[in-house]
Amino acid sequence: MEYKVKNGYITLGQLLKACDFISSGAQAKFAVKELDIHVNDEKEDRRGRKLFAGDVVVIEDTTIYLK
Repeated sequence: MEYKVKNGYITLGQLLKACDFISSGAQAKFAVKELDIHVNDEKEDRRGRKLFAGDVVVIEDTTIYLK
């Protein structure tokens, strides 16, 4: 899956919502602790992590390439 980053970056919590892993921003706090999330091959659990074009995010078994 590909996601186009607008305005320079997107946070992990916003990406979870944009890609329909969660239905509201409030769920991001819990989702980052419960889901298996890796950013550029490193485990990540901060919903505020800034993601930029070129980053690769793996959420469970779904790979998202940020463009």
